[in-house]
Amino acid sequence: MIPGPTTTIAAIATATGGAIGIIRMSGNEAIRIADSIFYPQGGKPLSQVRSHTIHYGSIKDGEHEVDDVLVAVFHAPHSYTGEESVEISCHGSRYILQRIMELLISQGATQAGPGEFTQRAFLNGKMDLSQAEAVADLIASTNSATQRIAIRQLRGGFSTELSQLRTQLLRLTSLLELELDFSEQDVTFADRQELFALSETIQNHILKLAESFQTGNALKNGVPVAIIGAPNVGKSTLLNLLLHDDKAIVSEIKGTTRDIIEDVIQIQGVTFRFIDTAGIHKTNDKIESIGIERSLKAARKAQIVLLLTEPGVPFPELNFDENKTVLHVINKCDTQMPSSSFLYHKHTHGQYIHISALNGDGVPLLINALLEEASVPEIAQNETVITNLRHYEALSHALDAINRVIDGLRTDIPSDLIAQDLRECLHHLAEITGGEITSDEVLGTIFKDFCIGK
Repeated sequence: MIPGPTTTIAAIATATGGAIGIIRMSGNEAIRIADSIFYPQGGKPLSQVRSHTIHYGSIKDGEHEVDDVLVAVFHAPHSYTGEESVEISCHGSRYILQRIMELLISQGATQAGPGEFTQRAFLNGKMDLSQAEAVADLIASTNSATQRIAIRQLRGGFSTELSQLRTQLLRLTSLLELELDFSEQDVTFADRQELFALSETIQNHILKLAESFQTGNALKNGVPVAIIGAPNVGKSTLLNLLLHDDKAIVSEIKGTTRDIIEDVIQIQGVTFRFIDTAGIHKTNDKIESIGIERSLKAARKAQIVLLLTEPGVPFPELNFDENKTVLHVINKCDTQMPSSSFLYHKHTHGQYIHISALNGDGVPLLINALLEEASVPEIAQNETVITNLRHYEALSHALDAINRVIDGLRTDIPSDLIAQDLRECLHHLAEITGGEITSDEVLGTIFKDFCIGK
């Protein structure tokens, strides 16, 4: 484990401009530093008060009063970070918040970096790494599903499942390694059928967690929907209509969109990430060619492709994976048929939807099709859903390792090779909770996108 930090950190934990502002401070010197600028109404210094108590008084710079404040005191180890901690609630003026920060730093505090409070909570054993990451997910949650997922992870639901898997894996490992210790006596301690059954149970559990990532990623980042088609068939017009915003430039000039344009919107509780792309066609323009290549890349990565055209223009001939959802959309139908004739029907090669992105005819049918194809399931109260790419990658590696264990048991390979695969599986699961994290660089990468003050 990386040794814990020794400096005392401070940061503004709220956005400026509100009625109330909060400054957090954590570290061995937190209470001493607060005492040096805080003058309590009751006269008792913070160093002499009980933990989890709030005190009224003034922050002063010498004889100059900065603000009336409330100060909450938390003694180690019973604080968010596990260290001596202080939270100062003052008025939300930008000047007042900055002035108090300057006073704290002048007395020995250091400006906290992004996520440093939560990182200290991890380093001091107040939470594991998956719980720490759930803090950022909770702050960034945009709907009830992502909020529930983050709360469950923060409360240790995911950690508990990983702990159960670890216990089962350790049992397998100990039985196999016991065999190795007595290999010269030709003693067998483990029933291979029992080991095989237990390995399959572990495999199924890891597989279920890994497979939940598609749902979790869609809930957290939005179902990716790429709008693909020839130039000037109305891709940007459709994007703007779906987003209710002039996000993309609309022009009769071909090749207006040369790069990926995307934005996120919620439709009936489901988050979609719509991606407008460059028109697919043959061109000698190098810049446009790069845009087209990016369009094709976006189509490959998207969960749903809106293949857009207009009457008289063929759909682009693209090869998609058989599991890819492709909705064939015929735009500009307002020039070809009355609105009462707009259709949404299934065809042997996919779904065909007639719309007018200009006036909105048929678009409700398109939205219904998107909601149907997104098929984001309801999340049960106690269900663990993976939303973090790092967790998914670790689970995928763990799944590969347990698959090798099962193959080894099936083909009766030597126990020492199976035991090595079991240790690898344990290693990858431990990476999720932080048991295998030993590098400041790795932790820096994980916490760099956190809010300052959290």
